[in-house]
Amino acid sequence: MVSVSEKPPTDRPTESPELLEPEVLRAARHLYRTYKEVHPEAIQRPLGVAIDRYTHRGHLIFQTKPALLMTELFVPFDRIEAALY
Repeated sequence: MVSVSEKPPTDRPTESPELLEPEVLRAARHLYRTYKEVHPEAIQRPLGVAIDRYTHRGHLIFQTKPALLMTELFVPFDRIEAALY
């Protein structure tokens, strides 16, 4: 009998590949900055941004298991935050 090891489930969304296109990362940063300007009193930090790799339209992700469309990438907040400072 062969045992198949499975990865334990995590509460984090599926991560994007390590190398993101600069335009996608720039669009994710812009979306987050816009959110902070419109909602300066917002306390909850997003987990990241789901962004379409072709149109660069996206939305902030606050839940742990978002459903992404086939053309969307998940950009974790730590990747956005690292570029902001």
